[in-house]
Amino acid sequence: MGLKVIIVGLCALLGALGLLFTMGRGGKRNFGLILIVVAVLTFVLVAPSIRQVDTGEIAVVKVLGKAKDVRTAGTYFDFWLTDTYSYYDARVQNVDITTQAYSSDAQTMDVSMTLQYQILPEKVIEIANQYGSLDMLQSRIQSIAVEKTKATLSAHTAMNIISDRAAMSPAVEKAIKDAIDESFYVNVSTVVLTNIDFSDAFEAAVEEKMIAEQQLLKAQYDNQTKVAQAQAAADARLIEAKTDAETRMILAEAEASANETLTKSLSENIMQLRYLEKWDGKLPSVVAGESSTMMLPTSF
Repeated sequence: MGLKVIIVGLCALLGALGLLFTMGRGGKRNFGLILIVVAVLTFVLVAPSIRQVDTGEIAVVKVLGKAKDVRTAGTYFDFWLTDTYSYYDARVQNVDITTQAYSSDAQTMDVSMTLQYQILPEKVIEIANQYGSLDMLQSRIQSIAVEKTKATLSAHTAMNIISDRAAMSPAVEKAIKDAIDESFYVNVSTVVLTNIDFSDAFEAAVEEKMIAEQQLLKAQYDNQTKVAQAQAAADARLIEAKTDAETRMILAEAEASANETLTKSLSENIMQLRYLEKWDGKLPSVVAGESSTMMLPTSF
């Protein structure tokens, strides 16, 4: 821009001098006319040839219509009658895409996505030769992105897309990046599905189904809880009964053991002693026959 200002200022200065000499007489007038002509020619031929490329832009220089060179940010002198500039935005391009797709079970969905890409600066001449402009290249990129998005989503059922929506965006991104490679002279950095919208009728049906499934799961859970509680109560009663039976068995065994021990410990003397303790001191009142003998307690 500074060089162009200098050229314009120089032409203006020459024009002003030419006017001063023209206002004079004789040879000065002729010299003044020459200065004016030179100033006009300089402005017409030189000033338009001063070109500027801004930061973030790349210019393709076409000489008589054929792409010859590339200009990055800066100021250049290229003769305007033969050299033309085509400007390309070298910054990251953000493209919003909306399309309609179908699931594998023929459910319609409206899909919105954002795609970001950047041209390869070293391939800008190829872009100029093959596409002519960045708009044509971007149109091609959008077409491929839509095609790959539809193909990816059509491999899934609507319910799968809804339940696993987070996995759809990476799958679509991979499909698009695989398709739009360096042969398109760009680098696709990001693809994000921003929205997947099914018809209102289908979403209402899905909501009803999910509610029914939740109710069924709750009923199953309640039933399982009741069964578990009943089983736990039965187990507790069984344990209690088993414990009581074992307790009674232990007590019976202990009593039997005690009785056995007591029985073994009874000697004849102890039995006789107990008999004497119970005898009232009277002899038997009946004696059978002469040869009969009478047993006294001591002989028991």
